[in-house]
Amino acid sequence: MSELFRGFRDRSDAPAVIDDDGETSWRDFDERVNALIHVVRSHGVQAGERISLLSDNRREIFEVYAAVSQCGVFVVPINWHFATEEVAYVVENSGSRLVIVDPSHLEALGDTGIPTLIFGSTYEEALAAAGAGEPLSQMMGGVMFYTSGTTGRPKGVTSSSFSVGTPTSVYSQMAAGLAALGIPPQGRTLLCGPGYHSAQWALSFFPLVGGSTVVVQRKFDPADTLRLIDRHQVTNLHLVPTQFIRLLRLPEDHRASFSGGSLAAVVHGAAPCPPEIKRQMIDWWGPRITEYYGATEGGFVSLIGASDWLEHPGSVGRPLPTMEVRIVADDGTQAAVGEPGVIHVRNLSGVDFEYLDEPDKTAQAHSVAGYFTLGDIGYLDDQGFLYLSDRRIDMIISGGVNIYPAEIEGVLASHPSVVDVAVFGIPDEEYGERVHATVQLIPGVDLDDGQRIDLESFLRAKLASYKVPKDWSSVDQMPRSEAGKLLKASLRAPYWQHTGRYI
Repeated sequence: MSELFRGFRDRSDAPAVIDDDGETSWRDFDERVNALIHVVRSHGVQAGERISLLSDNRREIFEVYAAVSQCGVFVVPINWHFATEEVAYVVENSGSRLVIVDPSHLEALGDTGIPTLIFGSTYEEALAAAGAGEPLSQMMGGVMFYTSGTTGRPKGVTSSSFSVGTPTSVYSQMAAGLAALGIPPQGRTLLCGPGYHSAQWALSFFPLVGGSTVVVQRKFDPADTLRLIDRHQVTNLHLVPTQFIRLLRLPEDHRASFSGGSLAAVVHGAAPCPPEIKRQMIDWWGPRITEYYGATEGGFVSLIGASDWLEHPGSVGRPLPTMEVRIVADDGTQAAVGEPGVIHVRNLSGVDFEYLDEPDKTAQAHSVAGYFTLGDIGYLDDQGFLYLSDRRIDMIISGGVNIYPAEIEGVLASHPSVVDVAVFGIPDEEYGERVHATVQLIPGVDLDDGQRIDLESFLRAKLASYKVPKDWSSVDQMPRSEAGKLLKASLRAPYWQHTGRYI
């Protein structure tokens, strides 16, 4: 077996990855990964270069993740909701030398002009022709995720965690760190969220490296999630608050028939969780629920288990031992205990990030020397627990997905009927926030049903559907300061004033 999975030789016939279409044993998984490394190298992809992956959840995506992790190459997982223009931008901006795609997304991929392997057809042909001999010169590669930016196009996040030339054994050390989350080694992991998301990747691929069998759910379905947990005796999974809500809304007979006795760790994050929802989940699933705060750029910053959360409701936990959190007040000084400010983080192990070919945006995220910020506002209490209270950056989190209004505003502003536009998040019971657009239209045009449909169609042609506003309003004159700055807070405030929250 290859260096990364050699420790599982005695489990060769046991399943490594399972999905609706079957399972792949550890032996077959290792051989297919070896073959894929040969295929990637045969296309001239060198260590430090990138390939792109556009796919639904399926067993083969773990072959891609495992292959790049052992040959010094980086894979760029692309959001499968992206429209063709968005996909093309990521492929080109990342400098990808090869694309691997699920056949259901060939239309969105379009013609990139670079070599493409299609799961189930040319992908299988290439593996069969390559042979499964163990590759030479195995070295650490990794993943480069794209995260949307406040000024439009997504940005590639390059992390110093993945250092080309480093021995692949570093992955095993990273996998061992999952013990802090209560994730057992050689357990059973359920992937029930989009595999292109950094947290979903980390909390399924690292368990795999640690010997866990990974059960892959193509798309989240709450009743099917409960079935898969009990059927496969799942020990750990990652969820977002919207998934909590959908699970809690299942009919009582579905909930009553669920055992969940195998679960050891239920990890959640990516968006603020309503306290009443979290309490209901703890009442149902017990104290095995752990929340994290973090992001694609910085990884996990803090953790909080169920018992601590019940004593400190609303907190996202204490910073990890490897993380230092500093709260910076408006005047640039360190905020006092309990005083809100911009959250800045330093990884004490020296890990940091850059935005690919974006030095100015990288510098903005590192405005305090030695620290980075994700743009969130919060405070530390007298026991060192971190609380989030707002977001300084203009961002919407809907169902755990980051949506940046500037990108939507930029497209809407190019519509011939739009004079001015403001996009922001408003409260949503299930998703936390949903996208709202306020538009100022040209004289003589009203925001009737026909105009709204036209605006939505215009956006869908250029952006992923989840970025299209669900709610619309119009104004005769957009509120702007004398300097021309959009006063978005005045538009946003009426929707939040009676909710008791701001995010």
